[in-house]
Amino acid sequence: MSGISSIVARENCESYLIFQGETGLGAGFRTFLYFLGLAYCFLGLSAITARFFRSMESVVSHSRKVVDIDPCTGAEVIRYEKVWNFTIADISLLAFGTSFPQISLATIDAIRNLGNLYAGGLGPGTLVGSAAFDLFPIHAVCVVVPKAGELKKIADIGVWLVELFWSFWAYIWLYIILEVWTPNVITLWEALLTVLQYAFLLIHAYAQDKRWPYFSLPFPRSERPEDWVPAEVVTGKHDTYPCNECSNILDVGEDENKNVVDIFSIHSESGLGPKYQKVPGIDETPESSNKDFQETMISQDHHVFAIWRQQFVDAVKLESTESRKLKNIYLRLARILWQLILAPWRLLFAFVPPYHIAHGWVAFIGSLIFISAIAYVVTKLTDLISCVTGINPYVIAFTALASGTSWPDLVASKIAAERQITADSAIANITCSNSVNIYVGIGVPWLIDTAYNFFVYKEPLRIENAAGLSFSLLVFFSTSVGCIAVLVIRRLTLGAELGGPRLWAWITCAFFILLWLIFVVLSSLKVSDII
Repeated sequence: MSGISSIVARENCESYLIFQGETGLGAGFRTFLYFLGLAYCFLGLSAITARFFRSMESVVSHSRKVVDIDPCTGAEVIRYEKVWNFTIADISLLAFGTSFPQISLATIDAIRNLGNLYAGGLGPGTLVGSAAFDLFPIHAVCVVVPKAGELKKIADIGVWLVELFWSFWAYIWLYIILEVWTPNVITLWEALLTVLQYAFLLIHAYAQDKRWPYFSLPFPRSERPEDWVPAEVVTGKHDTYPCNECSNILDVGEDENKNVVDIFSIHSESGLGPKYQKVPGIDETPESSNKDFQETMISQDHHVFAIWRQQFVDAVKLESTESRKLKNIYLRLARILWQLILAPWRLLFAFVPPYHIAHGWVAFIGSLIFISAIAYVVTKLTDLISCVTGINPYVIAFTALASGTSWPDLVASKIAAERQITADSAIANITCSNSVNIYVGIGVPWLIDTAYNFFVYKEPLRIENAAGLSFSLLVFFSTSVGCIAVLVIRRLTLGAELGGPRLWAWITCAFFILLWLIFVVLSSLKVSDII
């Protein structure tokens, strides 16, 4: 009973979210409201992630014109090459962006903790729990996403091994600085080294991708598609437009064959619902007089603003044309109710500019700003839930908070597993997100707190319940070996990490979920002093 009381130790909570009158409500009702708000925030994170993913596609697909001189004829030869390297895009844009909720939450927790000699537990607990959610449930989803019999394998096994090494080393490093070098204490140089290792990861992965001598593994690779996300096969009157130049907002369930993962919007050429107009890219602008160029730019601005206006129009629509065709009135009402629930998020995220502007960078940054704002609200709600219920904050961080903030990782990996012909980005997002969680998500907040403590108090940063965090790292490392072993076995027997026969895909999925449950249960019991 004393162990259980360490998980739940309810006291009178005087904190509130919006109104002071909340403190007069019953503890059970307040807990229900705060959990409901938490779930609604996670719904918002799922919605904004698809916009983030599409803006990132636009950033990665940007190309530049390169003029070469033919050595034989002396004539100019014009070619276009991608600005972004696929591997760097996976590690930086994709992994960093989808991990941004956890990074924002941990950074906010660190800033609130300035002046305290002990680090906050919400950020590290969430990031370690998020790593487990990334590795187990997201792998479980990606394995069953491909169609029955379809196999998707990692094209560049060398890059994946590099990413996997740095992912495992991140948690070994965390254990070393927590338990070996300076037990229960984080020094300024340890925090700084933690952040710098993210740069080492980028350099090592790029060296492997380019096959630098002495810095790369001698593994062959199959060719990845020319586009980071291949254009979708479409039919009908819109076939003349490339996929990456159009945008479409779909309602959930309108096109079952497309496996729409976003509750809000996903950009594609096909599907039902209102269509956005084609927007010519800058690279498509014909060479003409200055006057024609200015007219072209004005026309582009007009199209972009028309798209932006259409986002607001679609945000307030509660029923689509396809939904009106349903004969079942109850199903129609259910869809309308669902769209009504989503309407605030739809309207709020309509302020994110279209991804056509500045090659998607404006939408990319705008999406991250909204993600940070939602992460702040999630932090406040988590504090209130812990305050009202008395549940150990680490338990909440390992479970609800880690799962909710990892939802963008799940959405992004699922989209990549569906739309890409290889498994590189789907799996790279998982392994690299785990690296980013440690090197950036924990490193930056610890660097903020250790720097403040060093210059103000001449003291290091102390870690409360470091033993529980270290135990969670050991459990995670042990279970992750089982996860990676299954992926290797699938590669050797089926020839691919994702997809395959449905029976084996679902068995793999169930095994990964079991590993996650083992991690959650053991970690929660340890931080609560039950074991």
